[in-house]
Parts: sequence; structure tokens; C-alpha cells
Amino acid sequence: MLYLDHAATSPVRPEVLEAMRPYLTGVFGNPSSHHTAGEAAASALEDARARVARVLGMRAGDVIFTAGGTEANNLAVKGIALAALARERRHLVVSPIEHESILESAEYLRRFHGFDVTEIAVDAPGRIAPEALREALREDTAVISLGHANNEIGTVQDAAALTAVARAAGIPLHLDAVQSAGWIALRDLAADAMSIAGHKLGAPKGIGALAVRGRVPLEPLLHGGGQERGRRSGTENVAGAVALATALDLADAEREAVSATVGAATARFIAAVLAGVPHAELTGDADHRLPATASFTFAGTSGEAVLLELERRGVISSSGSACAAGSDEPSHVLLACGISAEVAQTSVRFTFGREPLPEDAPVRLAALVADAVRAVSA
Repeated sequence: MLYLDHAATSPVRPEVLEAMRPYLTGVFGNPSSHHTAGEAAASALEDARARVARVLGMRAGDVIFTAGGTEANNLAVKGIALAALARERRHLVVSPIEHESILESAEYLRRFHGFDVTEIAVDAPGRIAPEALREALREDTAVISLGHANNEIGTVQDAAALTAVARAAGIPLHLDAVQSAGWIALRDLAADAMSIAGHKLGAPKGIGALAVRGRVPLEPLLHGGGQERGRRSGTENVAGAVALATALDLADAEREAVSATVGAATARFIAAVLAGVPHAELTGDADHRLPATASFTFAGTSGEAVLLELERRGVISSSGSACAAGSDEPSHVLLACGISAEVAQTSVRFTFGREPLPEDAPVRLAALVADAVRAVSA
């Protein structure tokens, strides 16, 4: 079975399991406890925090460990926005292709706290123009929250240009880097906040982080014992934090070589699919995209039917985001990119892992895709 749904989740790396094992067994203390066992756990937690901060280009004190990317995005959007209410700021900016955790957080702020929400339009490949962001900003804008790389179509934003616009306006910019972490260098982006999730990198599900620069006020969502410097109460997941730091370190060390190798294989796969499958269309930006993502529409088919045929042929892929549980609606990302609802429901996403594939694998895989599309088109 060939697993091509790494954007949804990846297997835990053996090195990560080994790194976290001691903190599930012998070094099990509560890091808030003032005894030897607790201090050992606290030391491991702070080491993990410093390692995550290094890769993100932040200070160790900026890093808040969370239960995953969804919580990190919620904390960024709601936490920064609610803290800005003291300065009479009640406006936030997102785009229509964001992950549901950003869009639903914005909707929560609109319904319960009276925020105005501006969604910046994207172009057909899913890119945001810096000028469009500049025009969307207001004097009362509290936060801008945008995905660095889209989880469905793989389009990568010009983060440097968008950050420059936000900095010039004096407005915090949060980047959802859940998909880009491990594939794109993050330490020089200069965003005010960034979210990551461990299970996209080879760590277990249930651990993530939000890094927020110290100058940005943040209202906590979880109240209690004041852990994570008062920004996220609750006993910390020490083993998870160690796992996240280890997976992020490994991915960052391998990033340039792996991105080049996987990106070349993905490019061969895209070319073979477009050449061999009638009516196949690549979604997302052909040039500014994640190295491991290839997303297509196959007009005249059903995306779900194509997925079933692919699985019969030993290929596991997806129809888009794994986060809209149980939804059979057309992708909001594809609709925002100008694709009709009918065609959007034919989408299939292939996301490769970091392991090298045989040289002929992209072409063989494309042939299986062509077979699956023919089977549902007959």
C-alpha cells in the first residue's frame, strides 16, 4: 500500500519515539512540581522549547506548547484579537482559503464579540496580493491570520511581502505554518506568530505549538494553574514536547535535500498525470507550491469514486482537507479559487512523505491514477 496522504498525518519517526520514551516511563514527573522528578521533566520541557524556538526564529519564551495545530490557530486568532479589545480594536483579516480552525475562530469572534471580519480575495492559484492585504487593513485591525502554505492545494504565500505590509501598519501577523514546517525555512519569516503541529512532521498526534513574539499581547483561552507563562494552563505534555522538538529538528536538518528530491519526484508525477489523464487540471500555484503536494480536479468524475478506485490499486490519497470531518460539501478552498462546485467535487490530493521513492514511481503512480479515472468515467 502506498500512503500519499502525509498532509493529513505522517507516521511517527523511530528517532522521535526513542527521544520521547524516557518521558513516558522513568522521567514522568509533573514539570510544575518542585522535586527531583518534576525538575527533570521541567528541564526536558525547556530544552524542547528552546529547540522549537531555534527552528522558528523565535525566543524560547515565545513558544507555547498546545494540543496541536487547531488549538494553536485558535489561540493565535482569539488570543491576539481578544487582547486587542483593550485598545478598541475589533477587526481582523483572513483569507477565504484558510484552515477551518482560523475561519471558525474568526466567525466565533464575529458572533460573540462583535468583530468585523475581512476576507481578502485570492487569485486562481490561491495567492494573496500584498496590495490586497494593505487595502484590507484598518486602524482598528487587531490581527491578520493567514496560512503560509495551503493544506489542500499546496500554494505557498509570499510571506516576506505579507509580513512587510503588516509590519508597516503595526498589526500582528499570524502565519499558520502547520503544512510548511519541515519543508520551508521558517526562521527568517519575521511573522509575529506561527503555528505548527507535530503529526505533520513525524511526531505523534496531540502536540503542537504556537510561537508568539513577546511584544504581542495574548489573552489565554485556557485558565488554571498558569503553565506556559500564564498563556496556556494545564499540565504540559512533556513527552509530546520532546517529540515535537525532535521531529522539527530532524525535518529542518534534512529540509533542503529532502525538499529538492521530493519536489523533483512530485513534478514528474504532476507532468505525467497532466499528460496521461484527460481533463485533469492541477490546482494551486504551479511554481509557488509545497514540494510534496499535487492536487488535481478530474472533471466528469467523482473525487470520492476516484479515491476508492485508487485504494483498490494500493494507493491511499484524499479529496482535500482531513479536518472537515464528515463533510461532502465542495472544498471552500477550490471555490475561493474560482473553481465551480461541480468540478471542485472531483478533486483528489496526493501528498508525499519525506522518504525517497524509486525513480520510476511517479510515472507508475500516474498510470494508476489514469486507470482509476478511466474506471469511474466508463
